[in-house]
Amino acid sequence: MTLKVNVMFFLLYFVLVITAAYEKSDIASARIESCRGCSLNRLPEVKKFVMEDAPNYERLEVKFITGAEPEFILLDNGDRELERIPLSHLSRSECNELVQSKGFSKKIKNSEF
Repeated sequence: MTLKVNVMFFLLYFVLVITAAYEKSDIASARIESCRGCSLNRLPEVKKFVMEDAPNYERLEVKFITGAEPEFILLDNGDRELERIPLSHLSRSECNELVQSKGFSKKIKNSEF
């Protein structure tokens, strides 16, 4: 029993270390990959985020890929993937909170000056 518990804690620790292997300062840009319809049509909150909110963020591009589930992908300066986060289970506001928590801000519009 103790060995199983130790192995489980080790695996949990290993997963946490791998997912936290980069710092916010390592993030240079991000991309959202998603299909334009299919799965996105079944996720109205995520669809509103992808179509209406995401294009308003600095250093964040939206790439439409046929059949792709919506994912938020963090990239470093060499466009290497740091992390891939599924968006399917999030609401529109949670998607916006996630993007902002990773250091992205909305583009400044000329009318805001």
